[in-house]
Amino acid sequence: MLLQITTTEAPTSDLSFLLHKHPDKVQTFDMSLGKAHVYYPEYNENKITVALLLDIDAVDMVRGSKNSANESFSLAQYVNDRPYVASSFMSVAIASVFSSALNGKCKNNPELVMKQLPFEVTISTLPAPKGGESLIRSLFEPLGYTIDIQRHTLNPLFPEWGESKYYSVKLSNKLTLKDLLSHLYVLIPTLDNDKHYYVNKDELNKLLEKGEGWLKHHPGKEQITKRYLSNIHWLSKQALLRLAEAEDTENSDDEIEEKTEISQRKATLHEKRIALVTEKLLESKAKKVIDLGCGEGKLLRQLLKHQQFTSIAGMDVSYSELLKAKERLYYDNLSPKQKERLILFQGSLLYLDERCKGFDAAAIVEVIEHLDVYRLKAFERVVFEFSQPRTVIITTPNSEYNVMWETLQHGTMRHSDHRFEWTRKEFQDWAERIAATYHYRVEFHPIGDVEETVGAPSQMALFTYGN
Repeated sequence: MLLQITTTEAPTSDLSFLLHKHPDKVQTFDMSLGKAHVYYPEYNENKITVALLLDIDAVDMVRGSKNSANESFSLAQYVNDRPYVASSFMSVAIASVFSSALNGKCKNNPELVMKQLPFEVTISTLPAPKGGESLIRSLFEPLGYTIDIQRHTLNPLFPEWGESKYYSVKLSNKLTLKDLLSHLYVLIPTLDNDKHYYVNKDELNKLLEKGEGWLKHHPGKEQITKRYLSNIHWLSKQALLRLAEAEDTENSDDEIEEKTEISQRKATLHEKRIALVTEKLLESKAKKVIDLGCGEGKLLRQLLKHQQFTSIAGMDVSYSELLKAKERLYYDNLSPKQKERLILFQGSLLYLDERCKGFDAAAIVEVIEHLDVYRLKAFERVVFEFSQPRTVIITTPNSEYNVMWETLQHGTMRHSDHRFEWTRKEFQDWAERIAATYHYRVEFHPIGDVEETVGAPSQMALFTYGN
């Protein structure tokens, strides 16, 4: 896949200064799934062109595939367009190879960062499977681009096969290089929903960071947000709320403000929950800790910050969640000493597993409500009878607090996957029975701001072994 950026503004050397790439050199950069090559096919006093060429390793791509099980045919992971089209790979390459320019930094000539240059961008092959030319135009034209688009036929020898989903695109505009790269970074993967990485909250933050200054004013911001975040509803909703919050006051209304407030309250609740669990684990003097149902590893990330914990394990029933946890924890970049402290493995809370034994403490954070009530007995035996850590921390929603969520309809639960949500008394009765059965002491703590009549939004039971 090939991306070329050209300008005719004198002195043409300004582009090379902004990119921190010398015109007389061919530079190669290692990427996670191949190599990126940067070179200048044309450079003189009247015109300069820089080319970013990606050489994707097809074998590594298959090994790192996030979605091979959902391909439309059995050989799709081996026979596909990924090595040849501008997609999420190109965005990653832009952020890696042109990071200084993308972030608006130019050490030797900082005044160039805000200089608007006439650019012509050529993208050799751009996929737009849903929307085609009209989608490409709707994304770029509101940003001031003039566009020349050529659609490719599937096979020139067989015109009856019709047109393909691939386009050669030439973009022209006068703007700063920082803005140009941020537009390409966001809009290229927006056109093609087949991302090569997992889309999570980190991608939401990248979208808002790279879209700062232009995305909130784009008429297609909702479409861009949803497609960039792979149509993951909760991520898109949160991104749009944050964009709405950033808009001018006259463009806000009471509904947006209310939704933004709720989103912030939920985010704050999660932070308080993780902070309290970490605090109680530190107070327990535990050295070996396991997070049962670790999900994306949010608690694990906090535990790694404390040297008290010499062994930290994360278990989850979902393999894809474990892959996300590994990514969020930047496992591949951890030092050897940090890697020795951390282990991730797949398992179930409903079955005996020797790997769960030998820990001083276990945390089960917002997990039990995802289990069927009739399976809780198996869960109790696995944790309290078989694994038997000295300290067990369990958190779960307080259903009494649901009336405080104004957008939550009466009688519904906070998440579609919740099998139940307990009142404070129901949770305490259950926890006290477990403590009596398995020789633990138990104490209870509210999580989040406490309302006089309904309590806190979440609740914690802290079990300690021994009467």
